[in-house]
Amino acid sequence: MTQLIAVWTVLGVVTLALALYRKVLMMREDPYVHIDEGEQRLIPQQVATFRKIEKVDHWGISLTIVTAVFGLALAGAYLYQVAPR
Repeated sequence: MTQLIAVWTVLGVVTLALALYRKVLMMREDPYVHIDEGEQRLIPQQVATFRKIEKVDHWGISLTIVTAVFGLALAGAYLYQVAPR
C-alpha cells in the first residue's frame, strides 16, 4: 500500500508542476490579438505559445483525472482494509 501512496504522491506532484508550468506560460502570453500590418511578426509567436498552452492543458486535465481516480481507489482500498469484518 505504501508504494501505491508513493505513486499517487508522484502523480500529484507532476500535476502540480504542470499547473505551475502553465502559469508561467500564461504570464509570458501576450493577451492582445495582433492583426495590424506592423504586428504581423508577433502572430507566429502567439500561435506557438497558444499551442504549448493547449498541450499543457490536455496533459493537465488528463493527469488531474488520473490522480483523482487513483486517489479515490486508494481511499476505497484503505477503507476496505480497515473495515471490520
